[in-house]
Amino acid sequence: MLRQTIAKRLRKKLQEVRQWLLAHRHDPVPVVGAWLRNVVQGYYNYHAVPCNGAALETFRREVSRAWLHALRRRSQKSRHLMWERATRLFEAWLPRPRILHPYPGVRFHARHPR
Repeated sequence: MLRQTIAKRLRKKLQEVRQWLLAHRHDPVPVVGAWLRNVVQGYYNYHAVPCNGAALETFRREVSRAWLHALRRRSQKSRHLMWERATRLFEAWLPRPRILHPYPGVRFHARHPR
């Protein structure tokens, strides 16, 4: 059984994250990082089913790109925020994707053993 995130749902959530980052661009990095950690972890909690790892990695990558875009637009000097420095920031705040839910058959047999 193959379960994957609907692309429309992924795009909608990314659009919400981008809108929030636009409104909170000048908030301190720890505030934005903590909020993004909660958003990304909540997305993983719902969508982290087997065979959906690519969509989870895509979500994390696109959230990272949106955050970098927001950080670079904070001032005229922020073009100096390079990927190396930003990657350390993303590693500190954004969790890596992990599959959290078992396959449906495993879950069924755990609940209804014979």
